[in-house]
Amino acid sequence: MTQPAAAPVTPRRLDPEDAQHALAEVQERLRRQQLVEDLVHRQEQGDDKASLVEDLVHRQHEAELKALVDALHPADIAFILESLPKDERQTVWKLVSPEHDADVLLEVEDWVRESLIEAMDRQDLVAATGNMDADELADLAPDLPPDVVAEVQKGLTEEERAQLLEAMGYPEDSVGAIMDFEMVRVREDVTLEVVLRYLRRLHELPDHTDQVFVVDRQDKLQGVLPLSRLLVSEPETEVHAVMSTDFLTLNPLDSDADAAGAFERYDLVSAPVMDDQGRLIGRVTIADVVDVMREDSQEQALSRAGLQEEDIFAPVAMALRNRAPWLLFNLCTAATASFVASRFEDTVSHIVILAFLMSIVAGIGGNSGNQTMTMIIRALAVGRITGRNLWQLVKREMMVTFMVGLCGSVVAALFAWAISDSIAIAVVMMASMICNMLVGASVGVLVPMVRARFGKDPAIGSSVLLTFATDSLGFFIFLGLATVFLL
Repeated sequence: MTQPAAAPVTPRRLDPEDAQHALAEVQERLRRQQLVEDLVHRQEQGDDKASLVEDLVHRQHEAELKALVDALHPADIAFILESLPKDERQTVWKLVSPEHDADVLLEVEDWVRESLIEAMDRQDLVAATGNMDADELADLAPDLPPDVVAEVQKGLTEEERAQLLEAMGYPEDSVGAIMDFEMVRVREDVTLEVVLRYLRRLHELPDHTDQVFVVDRQDKLQGVLPLSRLLVSEPETEVHAVMSTDFLTLNPLDSDADAAGAFERYDLVSAPVMDDQGRLIGRVTIADVVDVMREDSQEQALSRAGLQEEDIFAPVAMALRNRAPWLLFNLCTAATASFVASRFEDTVSHIVILAFLMSIVAGIGGNSGNQTMTMIIRALAVGRITGRNLWQLVKREMMVTFMVGLCGSVVAALFAWAISDSIAIAVVMMASMICNMLVGASVGVLVPMVRARFGKDPAIGSSVLLTFATDSLGFFIFLGLATVFLL
């Protein structure tokens, strides 16, 4: 009697703590493998027995490591690969099952993907990408060798090839670059029973399908049919009677950040993408939007420090090229602040306590400006700042900063009075602290706004410019007031 075939086992997805535990296991197995190999290499050269032992141990460790990796979800494999140095990363990557290659390549960060693709030969790349959807292949195409892309295109249908070329033709940060071509379309003149029969014939529904798109014979979008309404309505009802004509649509040239904002605002799971003629050409899902939000958040955090995304295990020379420019600029700004302070050498030599207090003025001004800058960058990112509300926003930030500075400066003045026993120094401390916080707020508003006005990323290097302003002007204001009123 023939036994029924066992269902394929799908690798489970780990939670963050489990993924870190799996990473620790992989690192431990790699360490033990290296340790054994080092011990065997210490044996006499040409020792056949030592070579045999090394080969057996190496095979055993590889088998254990492969079994561990095969049990992981592709997203967790990607996390492990991103967390390993390049040599160990390549060792683990060679053990990943071929059926997971495509999923892992789509999950890993760009800076890791490049090194993984470099380690694969042409045949393996063609095999890994041959079964990808057009939108997925478009994501990888910039990192793939041109001959591999050309070879994969040969295996696509005319429709898939057209979709691939279309997706590759849109700008990187546009809706067209992230849209999905897999979706369910129906006509408005059929009954819900016909729609249900059609859905049952499908092998599976596209991921994150929460609605069916209603189109005419020219593929022009007429409405959307939520699955919840499809399931609870009478089967004899025609689609046009229950479809919704009030829905949000996206254009392929829209910004992906704007699309992410719309998903967040309207709690969407998917949204149709229409061309200028009103034809349905794709859809964007919540999975695409989450990726956009995560990438934008990472880029913003790095940009504020003047950094670009890099491999954390990249060669030193590459890291220097990434970090050195803004650090050198920061060195220049720090030198400027020191030069400003040196112009008041006589003041500091007469009132030594000022040398200990001026760092407080600069630091508080920088922190205050950083708060304002963070709010402005966030507001710009979600499109909440317009020409009409800009001045009102500036006035509000100045008022908030002044009130916070007034309260904080009282505490700072009491501290200055306590350690100097001088009311005059306390008053100078209070006034300079308020002034420098207003300087920080002004820079926190102006730097992102000016960069955004000229089409630049408002976050790039913003913290470096803010530190320059609050340090230099903070020292100038504090020591200048001290020179005028205390000497």
